Amino acid sequence: MADPEPAPLTEHALLLGPDDDVAVALRDLSPGLVLRHGDLLLTVAAEVPQGHKVALRELPPGTRVHKYGQTIGRTTGGVRPGDHVHAHNLAMDSVDHTYEFGTARVAIPPATERLTFDGYVRADGSVGTRNYVGILTSVNCAASTARMIADQFRGLAMDAFPGVDGVVALTHDSGCGLVPVSDGGRLLQRTLRGYAAHPNIGAILVLGLGCEMIAVDSVTGGAFPADTLVEQLVIQEQGGIRATVRAGVTAVRGLLEQVAQRRRQTVPASALVLGLNCGGSDGYSGITANPALGRTSDLLVAQGATTVLAETPEVFGAEHLLTRRAVSREVGQRLLDRIAWWHGYVQAGGGTLDNNPSPGNKAGGLTTILEKSLGAVAKGGTAELAAVYEYAERVTASGFTFMDTPGYDPVSVTGLVAGGANVVCFTTGRGSVLGTKPVPCIKIATNTTMFERMRDDMDLNAGGIADGTATIEGLGDEILRTVLDVASGRPTVSEELDLGRDEFVPWQLGAVT
Repeated sequence: MADPEPAPLTEHALLLGPDDDVAVALRDLSPGLVLRHGDLLLTVAAEVPQGHKVALRELPPGTRVHKYGQTIGRTTGGVRPGDHVHAHNLAMDSVDHTYEFGTARVAIPPATERLTFDGYVRADGSVGTRNYVGILTSVNCAASTARMIADQFRGLAMDAFPGVDGVVALTHDSGCGLVPVSDGGRLLQRTLRGYAAHPNIGAILVLGLGCEMIAVDSVTGGAFPADTLVEQLVIQEQGGIRATVRAGVTAVRGLLEQVAQRRRQTVPASALVLGLNCGGSDGYSGITANPALGRTSDLLVAQGATTVLAETPEVFGAEHLLTRRAVSREVGQRLLDRIAWWHGYVQAGGGTLDNNPSPGNKAGGLTTILEKSLGAVAKGGTAELAAVYEYAERVTASGFTFMDTPGYDPVSVTGLVAGGANVVCFTTGRGSVLGTKPVPCIKIATNTTMFERMRDDMDLNAGGIADGTATIEGLGDEILRTVLDVASGRPTVSEELDLGRDEFVPWQLGAVT
């Protein structure tokens, strides 16, 4: 039998940098497949799953392996051309970057066409993309009561209040046994206050038990837009759960009648604060959805808007690319200080930052945190880094910014929303089903296979970039149009499924006594 005719590498795999040592499989590559890469013929030795890496050259043990033109790890054994490169032969490399500050700044010029959306203009000048009544608990002990109140305003009960997006109970697992002046106590209070003052919350009922350490007054004592309607109830003072539910239903009904009078107005796109997050990443994340979202970020920066990258453990290993874009040494050093804090934090918990990626990430083709981070930072486009914020800190700068959050999706997005994000874009390769009330969440699939399998849970498909039917530029423009439509009231698939009530998950730090 004649030897199989070699196929061009580009028909079966993506080469992301001209000097890369690996390419990313566009489909499952079967053993025996012969690929031509320049003058080199390589034979696939064992199955290489879609999204995984195939070696393009001989790589002796201990060789640094490059993807995106950057190091993603070192080989732990000899690798031949055509071999599958993954956890069995590739491991974490030491991170020994020499940091530069502001040496790769790109000032995005203002857009010539000024874009708009229809939002709710608040008294402090912020703009909401939704109009919710929130029920926020100061302590976990009030969670069930809050849900009982909110459940009275689901379905047909909201027909009497057109223009109100709903009543959402924002409950959590903390608030007692946590010293208010501790780092964890301050962080929780900052998160609660951020949600209470969010422009998507037209009115808020703060609900407590009465004996907790993080008391109701510590939440309502924060700064609110002057037009935010605020009520508070304490279960022990009301006489128990039944009495509190009756009082809460009465209070919420009164809030709804007032909030229902508010109307959308046309505002410039500069009023957008777009949270950039990813979850369930795969080998395509850094090739399709993330760079497309990065283009969207740049387009919004050109409009004078704000975009916020997050997930500090998932930029580890690529932080040197962000410090080069910092507007000042101070901003770049602030990012490095947060990375240093994380090293100590995970070490105290018996881990290291290279414990990431997750099993699902690895099944999707990501091997080391270096590889994952290089793809993750692509969500931030090319604009200069204007500011770095701590978790749930109010985002005030325009332009591309960063917030220190964990990589755990609900906790990360909770911080972004508390900081003021009024739309979230969430890229996923494995298939996340996240919702983020009271903020709309646009989910973007990184590959067509997953998009087709989970079509009812995805808003957009970036897989066409790998398929050759779409471009990063074209999809970035489409994401921008979707962001403006969603900001104007178009529901996302998560909202159609009424997701997001359980994804309010404040980051818990410190000892609980």
